[in-house]
Amino acid sequence: MPRLIRILVAVVGVLALAVVVFLVYAHTVMQGDRPAAIRAWTDDAVTIASDEAGIVITPIGADGGSTAREGLVFIPGAKVDPYAYLYKLSGVAEASGLTVVITKPTLNLAFFDTRPLEAFTSLAPDVERWYVGGHSLGGVRACQLAGSDPIEPVGLMLFGSYCANDLVDSGLEVLSISGEHDGLSTPAKIEGARHLLPADASFVELQGANHADFGDYGVQPGDGESTRDDADVRREIAEAVAAFTG
Repeated sequence: MPRLIRILVAVVGVLALAVVVFLVYAHTVMQGDRPAAIRAWTDDAVTIASDEAGIVITPIGADGGSTAREGLVFIPGAKVDPYAYLYKLSGVAEASGLTVVITKPTLNLAFFDTRPLEAFTSLAPDVERWYVGGHSLGGVRACQLAGSDPIEPVGLMLFGSYCANDLVDSGLEVLSISGEHDGLSTPAKIEGARHLLPADASFVELQGANHADFGDYGVQPGDGESTRDDADVRREIAEAVAAFTG
């Protein structure tokens, strides 16, 4: 009996250690660049509000209020600080007129977040039509929600990402923005998953951009080298989304 107890104690100890290691891993995120975030917070063209579930970026109209009736629920890449996307997505909100809700995924990993889109769309109740999208593995999760969530989004936006589930007959409007030098969601991987999207999906490749260029969080292991100015990438992403939704 003592030997059995020792074995059980050892097993529990190993499991506890594994849980601690995983939690440390999950909470070690790629932090957002502070100057880029400040540029977003001080942008007069948008307002930004943070909630437990997500961050809401609202475009400001000429009358000083929001006129947005369309929105985008954006899911961050794995272990990337949601605030790392403020600068790029504030540009999207300003150019397209979309209200953007950046989710705060459970354990910083989209696949552990089982909440429906309503948990995030409820943060912007005046928005009537929703797109769902995301960066990297956040985009993979967005594909799953686009094809199954009760909200029934009108479209899908992939930022340095691609789908793993079949959306060919979904009727969704789809935009895929990729980077020429993306070392993770490579051009070859995006092309290889193209058959899972509707035939009329729109594809935009940003010349010289890499995987991390879709946010502002520094160098990412395994990525290619960016040759682009950050402000120019922001502008091109915003223009691509505005053309898609306009």
